[in-house]
Amino acid sequence: MLETRRGLVIQGLGLSLGGQPVLHAISLDVAPGEVVALEGPSGAGKTSLLRAAAGLLPCTGTILADGSRPALVFQQHALAGRLSARENVLVGALGRLGFWRPALGLWPAADIAAAEGCLARVGLDGLGSRRAAHLSGGQRQRVAIARALLQRARILLADEPVASLDPENADAILTLLRRLAHEEGLAILVSLHQPDLARRFADRRLRIEAGRLQPAIALSGTLRA
Repeated sequence: MLETRRGLVIQGLGLSLGGQPVLHAISLDVAPGEVVALEGPSGAGKTSLLRAAAGLLPCTGTILADGSRPALVFQQHALAGRLSARENVLVGALGRLGFWRPALGLWPAADIAAAEGCLARVGLDGLGSRRAAHLSGGQRQRVAIARALLQRARILLADEPVASLDPENADAILTLLRRLAHEEGLAILVSLHQPDLARRFADRRLRIEAGRLQPAIALSGTLRA
């Protein structure tokens, strides 16, 4: 049941890069079924926080991730253009399968079916065989989200996922993330630099400046006490 899951809990997270402190005692939580927007200026630490939460950067503090490793959706998709949409999604299964069988093209039938199912969940049913290089920007971001879903993570971290998209596609991607959170119980932390989008699509808004978390922002745009 959703109510028994903890979602994402970060306590006292600290991070230094090259000997310089980047994040200072960050504590936050994202409940299952919730979309939390992380705002802040360029260089404030948003990407570093998401990468640390995903286990890609060494940090101090505690990260509780609902029993699974969070999945990270990158700003520029991080897809291989020569591979099909389906093959890019299947990369999300490498953590379970290892590399030698996929390297030979020996994907288990169950994982191929699961990849197609993830593509359908993000609105790309029937496009599994299309090369990523031939997809639109919005479609490529959907493939990146489908790849994260195939990791079977209950927590999804998205780093400026709509920064390079036009307004229509940005709305569509954030609508998709909101649906996945509310209908499938995912805990989603998404960094955004557009406050208007955060107001419209997030359940809560947080702001980070100079590596420190600021008081929460109400959806009206005013600071919460």
